[in-house]
Amino acid sequence: MSVTIKDVAKQANVAPSTVSRVISNSPRISEKTKRKVRKVMDEMGYHLNLNARVLVRQSTQTIGIVMKNSASHSFENPFFSELLRGISQACHEHDYSINLTTGESEEEIFNDVVKMVQGKRVDGVIVLYSKKDDKVVPYLMEHDFPFVMVGKAVIDSSNVMYVDNDNVQACRDATNYLINRGHDNVALLGGGSHFEVDKARLEGFKYAMNEHKLNLPDGYITNIDTGNSKEMQVIHELMDLPEPPTALVVTDDINALKVMAVLQDRNIKMPEDVSIISFNNTMLAKLSNPPLTTVDTNSYQLGYESSNSLIQLLDEPGMLKRSVIVPTTIVERHSCSRKMTHNME
Repeated sequence: MSVTIKDVAKQANVAPSTVSRVISNSPRISEKTKRKVRKVMDEMGYHLNLNARVLVRQSTQTIGIVMKNSASHSFENPFFSELLRGISQACHEHDYSINLTTGESEEEIFNDVVKMVQGKRVDGVIVLYSKKDDKVVPYLMEHDFPFVMVGKAVIDSSNVMYVDNDNVQACRDATNYLINRGHDNVALLGGGSHFEVDKARLEGFKYAMNEHKLNLPDGYITNIDTGNSKEMQVIHELMDLPEPPTALVVTDDINALKVMAVLQDRNIKMPEDVSIISFNNTMLAKLSNPPLTTVDTNSYQLGYESSNSLIQLLDEPGMLKRSVIVPTTIVERHSCSRKMTHNME
């Protein structure tokens, strides 16, 4: 026979309502009482009946995750795996499950979201991106459905809860890192112009270059569009310029590896000939040759904070919408060097 809340209450010498509040982690219950009741629950082998809880609360205890790209492309990038690990940890702490979109195109991903909302399959949604001309966020807003974004909202940002880095400052710092090592010819390789994160990093890059009064020749700002059959060609075109850059800011570790592969094929040495700084500090940055200097965006924390924020919003629907800015740091490795200058007598 299964152990009930009443059995736990009797053994712990508390009211059944106290046990219920401990289960929901209510702030009204002291930590001492929580420890006492949880100890009794463990000793008696009590397990929360999630199905009953769902019926009582009219909740699925599930959070929907809207992927930036198709699942097959997203999981190629360790950044998203780490992001999901943070989301999963917060969900685990609050007894929530996860439901991922599985569509392979923007339209299929949008249809997945419609099914989540209309079918009441999830309590709320985390959107793992922010971009212009997106259909998902306006749909969620129109249906007054709880959601949190990873990335600053394009529309009505003051009324949307989001978690992000200060990407303008982060890319300004990355660019200054190269400039301060004597590099005047610095180029930017982004991941596309559709997403807000890329626009913000472009702004930070331009800010740093203008701040130091450095020229930006045509071709020094370009994008590596993932999945495009000619994605490697833009790297060749950059290095074929009359005055190729001596330093590169690449806005993703996985794209930095593509750049390094092209440079190695062209017998361009790193960091002696070209220095590279990238973003995200994934395991790829540590394993590359040479190991990449990269901006740590704390992707795990981005995921954890987005999940925590959504669960808080579900518990307190009337709460003031807020944003969380996760700090970034530059992790120095061996892909950047100081530009050597010739001493004049």
